[in-house]
Amino acid sequence: MKKLEEEIGYIFKNKELLKKAFTHTSYAYENKIESNEKLEFLGDSILEFISSKLIYNNFPDLTEGEMTKVRATVVCEKSLYNIAKKHNFSDFLFVGKSEKKNNGNKRPAILADSVEALIAAIYFDSGLEEAEKFIKNNLLDEIKKASKHVGMKDYKTVLQEKLQENGEVNIEYNILKEIGPDHDKTFIAEVKLNGKRLAQGEGKTKKKNKIKKNKKVLEEQFGIILF
Repeated sequence: MKKLEEEIGYIFKNKELLKKAFTHTSYAYENKIESNEKLEFLGDSILEFISSKLIYNNFPDLTEGEMTKVRATVVCEKSLYNIAKKHNFSDFLFVGKSEKKNNGNKRPAILADSVEALIAAIYFDSGLEEAEKFIKNNLLDEIKKASKHVGMKDYKTVLQEKLQENGEVNIEYNILKEIGPDHDKTFIAEVKLNGKRLAQGEGKTKKKNKIKKNKKVLEEQFGIILF
């Protein structure tokens, strides 16, 4: 518990609250004790409120819709999992025998839930101010990043909107070839409009290669900027 408190930067007055926050349902069932599910429920609401407050106070130029998008980006399983990973929560989780056997203490969903439960535990132990401090320390940087990109559209969205200006069209993204070993693959892909190839490109991931090589041609042809 002491090592965990050092990780999160908060010392609990009631150590049982901290233990409960890290007690998964599988462990609770086996040992006939209460799990962290209720704490997780409350922590989710506290997290949403505090993150909304941080966005509202720190980024006054964002619209209501943009604030909603920023919050959705940072208050999600992936973001919470990253917090848990940063603080090595997998080392402290109480999980049942079957979950432990299957590395349940490292599952993103379980780790993300433990972050929400911890937020509620801090709230019960010391109040909203300390819970806000934990959220701010762990999420403010992510909120800043999300706020910078909130108005940007990815290349696929930009292209799709432009191509569909005059009605529905058939847009296809196809992987043509995979080159190299599994740990260092290069993907060759194409984008087609109504069966006709518009561009071909290559890259190290499927996500990043689709239009890369010939994006200049597409930008000139359709009068758009792809990034």
